[in-house]
Amino acid sequence: MRRGAAVSLRFESADQIGHATILSSPSREDALRAAREIAAAAVCLEKKDVPCGVCRACRKAFNKVHPDIVTVSRLPDKSGSLRREISVGQIRELTLDAQTLPNEAERKVYIIDEAELMNPNAQNAALKLLEEPPPRVVFLLCVSNPGLLLETVRSRCAVLNISGEEDGADEESRKLADAYLRAVRSGEPAQVYRWIAGNELNKVDATNRFLDAALQKTADMLCGREPAGALRREDLMRLWQLLDRCSDYLKVNVNPRHIFSLLMAESLRIGESE
Repeated sequence: MRRGAAVSLRFESADQIGHATILSSPSREDALRAAREIAAAAVCLEKKDVPCGVCRACRKAFNKVHPDIVTVSRLPDKSGSLRREISVGQIRELTLDAQTLPNEAERKVYIIDEAELMNPNAQNAALKLLEEPPPRVVFLLCVSNPGLLLETVRSRCAVLNISGEEDGADEESRKLADAYLRAVRSGEPAQVYRWIAGNELNKVDATNRFLDAALQKTADMLCGREPAGALRREDLMRLWQLLDRCSDYLKVNVNPRHIFSLLMAESLRIGESE
């Protein structure tokens, strides 16, 4: 997962919460805390600036007694010790439960604690659920190592680093990311071409910082914390996957110029999709 500063887990409205988000942090407690804040926002009785923290639904959410917020975690074995994995049976039970209507709120929220410990069958079962999610259902996957999730699972979720570590992108990188994303959001290939032609970086570190900043801002757009302009959610997912792929290529010493060539080709397609 990208380096990133602590994010603000407040939303203009619950409708801005995506159907699936991976919350990545080295601290299991921090990931769960963030998941509970998002869950509270999803069930909050206020219509804007959620979670309010004071309504009946928020109080239940933070006290872990809201009937529409379900946490899935490893089960104990016969000796009382926690099993090593989250099983496919647990995800199948979640799938069945997700088909039922909420008890009190407009949404149901499922928090999967230590989601990277889902075994392969469980991850495949979760993938089917993420591909065709029931309406008004939110999935929050708490992980310390998102790399242990299947790529197909990661690609269907927004990803937020809520570790609170110092942001890996400096101010100049954020400005570059802002300008790049404005060009993509414009839907005009000429703007994308001009940006890449005028801002192509030739150093690995600078390119990595730019990609970190662009990934974080794209994740913020997916989760409603920043405006997405005319881009549809599916285009934002394609954009996030493109930036993530570029970052992975950079880690195996692909020349930054090749990275920007890939950005040129694929970003233009995203722009043209509008």
